[in-house]
Amino acid sequence: MDMFQKGCFLMSTYIDVAHPERHAPYLDVPDTVIEYLHYLDFVKLRSPRTVNGYYLDLRGFFRYMMVTWSLCTQQTLEENPAEIDLTRITMDQIRSIRKRDILNYLDYVRTNENGPKARARKLSALRGFFGYLCNQMNLLQEDPTANISLGSPKKTLPKYLSAEESLSLLNNIQSDFYERDFCILTLFLNCGMRLAELITINLSDFKDGTIRITGKGGKERLVYLNNACQDALSHYLPARTALPHLAEPNALFVSKRTGKRLTARRVQQIVERCLQSAGLSGRGYSPHKLRHTAATLMYQGGVDMLALKEILGHENVSTTQIYTHINQQQLREAVAASPLSSHKFTPQQKIPSEEDPGEEDS
Repeated sequence: MDMFQKGCFLMSTYIDVAHPERHAPYLDVPDTVIEYLHYLDFVKLRSPRTVNGYYLDLRGFFRYMMVTWSLCTQQTLEENPAEIDLTRITMDQIRSIRKRDILNYLDYVRTNENGPKARARKLSALRGFFGYLCNQMNLLQEDPTANISLGSPKKTLPKYLSAEESLSLLNNIQSDFYERDFCILTLFLNCGMRLAELITINLSDFKDGTIRITGKGGKERLVYLNNACQDALSHYLPARTALPHLAEPNALFVSKRTGKRLTARRVQQIVERCLQSAGLSGRGYSPHKLRHTAATLMYQGGVDMLALKEILGHENVSTTQIYTHINQQQLREAVAASPLSSHKFTPQQKIPSEEDPGEEDS
C-alpha cells in the first residue's frame, strides 16, 4: 500500500461515531489487510462499526498465526499481544495458510471462551478477507476457508422487559438531567432503535412527525414518532436549549456539562443507572434489550411482521421473525380460548369393577 492510500485510511478509523479521534488507525496489521479494510470502507461502503469488527478479528487471527509460524511465543500472544509486529507479514506467508490453520484457530478461540456467535463472526471475517484475495485481487489460488462450516449457532430468544417493567423504568428515573434521560428511554422503548443509532441522531433528522435513523451499513429509514415520543421531545428540547453551552448544536442528545454529543458508553451508564433506580438491575438488561422490548411490545400489540421489519431496520424478515416466538401472552390467550379450558376435575363415585366378587351379590 502506498503512502497516499495509508493517508486516506487514516480518516477511516473506528468510531465511537461522535469521537473518532479516540481510536488509532488500522496501521498495525499487514498491508494486505489494510487494503482489504480500505476496500470494505470505500468500495463496499460497510459501516465503520463493521470495518472495525473485521479489523479486530483479522488482527487476532494473524497474531495467532505469528505463533504458528514461530515468529513469537505463546506467552507473548496471551500476555502482551500488542507487542507482536504484524506489519512484517508477507504475502508469501499469507499464501502458506491452509485450511488446517483456520480450523486450529477456530478451535483455539473456542478454548478462550468465545461462544458460537463469536466464532461464527471470526470465520465470517476470514472468509471475507480470503475471498477478497482470491476473487478480487487474484493473489490466492485457493481459499483456505472454503467448505468450513461451524453449523448453525443455537438461537436464543431475545431478553426483554415486560410492559409493567417498562413503565416502572420510566416512572423511576433518578437523574440530574431528567428530561434528557426520560427522552432517551422513551425513544428506545417506542422506536426500537439501536444504541449506535440513538447517539447519532441530529435535530435535522426530525420532520413531520418522523425521525430519520441511520442504521447498519449507512442505510436510512423513517420511523414515525408516537405521542409518547413527541411528548418526551417537547419537554427535553427546551431543556436542551437552555443549556449554557452547546458544543455540538445539531446533536440531539448532549452532555449537560460539556454540551457535546453523548457517547455510547455514557448512554449505557444512563440506562444502567435508571435500571438500578427502578429495581431492575442485575437481570441482564441493556440498551439493546430495550430495543428488543420495543419490538416485542409492538408485536404483541398487533404490529404486522413486515412493518416491524421496517421499523427495526432489519434487512431480512427472517431476522424479525424471532419475535413470533416470544409472544407468550397471545399463546396463553389462545389456549385459554378453548371451550374446554374451564372444565375442572370432579370426583367420580366409585363403582365395583366386573371382577369385583361383590358384584354377584348385588
